[in-house]
Amino acid sequence: MMLPEHRETLASRREFGTVTKAKSNKRPTRDEFELEDLGNQLVEAHQEEYEVVLTVWNREDKLRGRIEKLDAQTRLVHVSRLGEITKVPFLDIIQVSRPD
Repeated sequence: MMLPEHRETLASRREFGTVTKAKSNKRPTRDEFELEDLGNQLVEAHQEEYEVVLTVWNREDKLRGRIEKLDAQTRLVHVSRLGEITKVPFLDIIQVSRPD
């Protein structure tokens, strides 16, 4: 049995950096110019009502459809395809392109 003064607490392990966090697949970071360009591409696609292909972080397949809504409050991009709406966080969008 360990005495209370010898028990290692989570707080003390954090203090000395011995607590390890599970590695997660982190979203790539982009600078303000890249984000502005991405936003401009989405606004243009929404206004011109043309179909786009989105490469989305942490999603294996690409998302294809029309931009139905750019929600500034929730920061979600609403993409419509075959009557189905998919909501994607703006910061998760890696690339916007036109279908081949």
